[in-house]
This record gives sequence, C-alpha cells and structure tokens, in this order.
Amino acid sequence: MGEYHHNAKLTNAEVDKLLDLREQGWGYRRLAATFEIAKSTVRGYCAGRERCQLPTHWKVIERLGT
Repeated sequence: MGEYHHNAKLTNAEVDKLLDLREQGWGYRRLAATFEIAKSTVRGYCAGRERCQLPTHWKVIERLGT
C-alpha cells in the first residue's frame, strides 16, 4: 500500500503533511482544496481507513515445471 499503489492520490510525505495540518485544526474542506482531492479522501486519511491497510488474504500460486 502507500504511494506506490496504483490508486494512490498523494505521496507519503503529502499524507504526513495533511495529517499534521489536520492536527493544527484545518478542516476537511480546506485540506481537500489544498491537496486537490475529495473531502471523503481526506476523511479516509484522517480516520485511518486509507494508507493504514494491511493485506487480509493472498493467493499461493504453484509454479509448474520446477
């Protein structure tokens, strides 16, 4: 996950800055306008639903011919 995910909207540094500004009292609307992302995305970062995810399952693929 993180900035290397194909759906990432911000870099890790930008997310850190966003969270710092939120702690300083910035609102979701102001953060969304500053970072040019949706207000719901800002809310997800602040609530820990975005960028704080771990894989819940994975597939084991057998290699043939080894």
